[in-house]
Amino acid sequence: MAPHDHTPPSDASGAPDASELVDFAVDLTSQEVLRRAQVMAALGPDWDPMEVLLGEEAAYDLLYSGLDAQQQRLYEDLVAAGVLPSRGDGRAAA
Repeated sequence: MAPHDHTPPSDASGAPDASELVDFAVDLTSQEVLRRAQVMAALGPDWDPMEVLLGEEAAYDLLYSGLDAQQQRLYEDLVAAGVLPSRGDGRAAA
């Protein structure tokens, strides 16, 4: 963060003038780079993002499988409302 020598304007009583905005900036670039490096280190060298994605897809397939008629209608209503993404042919797996 760069130092600022700007003193906010004040009114006749010496109180700061709240009507003027004061520039305030914080550069988080170095902290973000450090955070990302720490996340990647925590994931480890064996982390496979495609394997994780396929596992999530399999979990969703399992979650929406074996629905009874009422659950299937609710699922289809949620898909139509845009709450859930459409999966496959638009019907939960049997």
